[in-house]
Amino acid sequence: MKLTILGCYSATPRTFTNPTSQVLEINSHIFLIDCGEGTQVELRRNKIKFSRIKHIFISHLHGDHFFGLVGLVSTFRMLNREAPLHIYGPKGIKEAITLQLKLSNSWTEYPLHFHELTSAESVLVFEDEKVVVHTIPLQHRIYCNGFLFKEKSGDRKLILSKVLNYNIDKSLYRSIKKGKDITLEDGKLISNIELTEDPKPIKSYAFCSDTRYNEAKIPLLQNVTALYHESTFLESHKHLCEFTGHSSAIEAATIAKKAAVGTLILGHYSTRYSNIELFKEEAQTVFDTVEIGDDGKVFEF
Repeated sequence: MKLTILGCYSATPRTFTNPTSQVLEINSHIFLIDCGEGTQVELRRNKIKFSRIKHIFISHLHGDHFFGLVGLVSTFRMLNREAPLHIYGPKGIKEAITLQLKLSNSWTEYPLHFHELTSAESVLVFEDEKVVVHTIPLQHRIYCNGFLFKEKSGDRKLILSKVLNYNIDKSLYRSIKKGKDITLEDGKLISNIELTEDPKPIKSYAFCSDTRYNEAKIPLLQNVTALYHESTFLESHKHLCEFTGHSSAIEAATIAKKAAVGTLILGHYSTRYSNIELFKEEAQTVFDTVEIGDDGKVFEF
C-alpha cells in the first residue's frame, strides 16, 4: 500500500503548497482522493499515469477539495481517454461538473459515471474482488465524508513441501488456497491448516477530510493501518475549530489513539503557520506514531 500526498494544505493554493489531493495505491488499484487546484500538475510531477486513475473520491464540495476536478476530467478527454471514469462525491457534484463541461462544450467521449452520496451513515461505495471502500461520515460546515479503503483477505499460502508429500493433484491447489480441507484417495482427511499458512495481513487506509472532533467515527477507524486526519489548527487556535468545522493536531491524535490505528498522518494545515513540524510535536503528546503529511511525500506500508 502506497500513499502519495499531492497537496495537504488548507484554503488557497500557494506557489509552494497545494490544497488537498492524494493518490492511494492499494492492491493494484490507483485511487485519487480529493482534487484541489493543481492536482494535474502534481500528478505529472509524481509520475502517476493518468490512464490508471479509474475512480475518484471527493469528500465535499469546498473548492480546495474539488476545484481541480473539471480540469482533470477535461484533460482526460484531450488525451483521448476511452476507459470509464467513476466519481464518488456529495449530491451536487454531477451538476457542478457537467454544467462546466456543457458551457465549455467539453463533453467527454469516454463514459463518465457519477455516484452521488447523501447518507449520514457509513455506506459501501465500491467493491471488487480485491478492495472494498466505505464512507466515513464527518462533521463539517457542509455535507462531508471521509473514505475507508480496505484490502480483502487474500488466498492462503501453500506449504508446498507438505502438499507434495501427500502427492496432492495440482487441480486441488486452488481449493486448498481457499481454505478447503482435502480428502485423499485412501479416505484420509487432511486439514487445511496442515497444508497452508495464513495470508498476508490485510492493509487499510482511512482518509478523514475536513471535520470537527467527533468520536462517532472511531469504530470505523479501529485498527486501520494508516489514518490521514486533518489537523488545521495548533492548540493556540483551538478556539477556531468548532466554528470552522476543523480539528486540531491534538484532536486528530486523540482520535488515532482511541481507534488504535497503526500510523497517524497529519495534514490540511492552516497556512498561518510557518513550521508544520509543530503539528507533529503537539500530536505526539497524545499519540506516538505520527507522520507529517507534505506535498510530494510518499508513505509505503
